[in-house]
Amino acid sequence: MRYRDWIRDVPDFPKPGILFRDITPLLGNGPVYRQAITDLAERVRAWGADVIAGPEARGYVVGAPLAAMLGLGFVPVRKPGKLPYTTVSVTYDLEYGQDRLEIHSDAIQQGQRVVVADDLLATGGTMSATIELVRKLGGEVVGAAFFIELQALAGRSRLGDIPIHTLVQYES
Repeated sequence: MRYRDWIRDVPDFPKPGILFRDITPLLGNGPVYRQAITDLAERVRAWGADVIAGPEARGYVVGAPLAAMLGLGFVPVRKPGKLPYTTVSVTYDLEYGQDRLEIHSDAIQQGQRVVVADDLLATGGTMSATIELVRKLGGEVVGAAFFIELQALAGRSRLGDIPIHTLVQYES
């Protein structure tokens, strides 16, 4: 499948000079979306995960169907104040400032094998924070799955030595 054909380039979004890789055309085509999840599932299955975790919001459109296809649970990782139960949080650096992510304190059990999933691997900030949360709860991150990787931003280097699988890589 040529997933690039289903990813729209949007120049100057969200600000001038940024080329946004928009997955909504891929998500809007049922057979293509299903195939993308199926292709990720084939790789992720080999990692032997117990659960899939993904950050809001686009991590949900990758992680939740991936978990369902594999018969695994899905763990949402959210912005502060969005989860109704006791949480664990981590603060991480953005290009201009900081942000924070949270996870339910009982979402991952000690020793559980976790795959983290999102739509895009760019600088790796959000995903490295997600990995830190999983590890705080005693989970073992066994892999990371993405639709897209922006190789020029070197996000892969921030994720350590965990296996990473992406469907589409852009050099810039």
